[in-house]
Amino acid sequence: MDDDVERAARKVRDVEQAVSQHVTRSGPITGRASSPDGAVTVVATPGGPPRQIAVSAAALRMGPQGLAAEIMRIADKAQRAASTRLHQTLERVVDPRELTELGFVRERDEDDFGWRR
Repeated sequence: MDDDVERAARKVRDVEQAVSQHVTRSGPITGRASSPDGAVTVVATPGGPPRQIAVSAAALRMGPQGLAAEIMRIADKAQRAASTRLHQTLERVVDPRELTELGFVRERDEDDFGWRR
């Protein structure tokens, strides 16, 4: 039993080290999304709040509720892009099914009009 626990602990340490080294080499993992007209742009991290929100003067014409809804829509899109990038980056060192179970889903690319590629 102790041997099994030690092997499991060693595997966890090895995976943790591999992930840490891989992320260090790849740099920060973020996703970026913009509205089709470029009025709202969001940079987000996987599973975290937006890191950056840019709103053009034209976006202010949407009104408060419209602008809030657009920011939320674009932030969600940026976070999904970040999650996909995290998945793509770490699937080389972690079982992709485990990443999906943790909520980091790899989605297909989507263009500015919502078409999946």
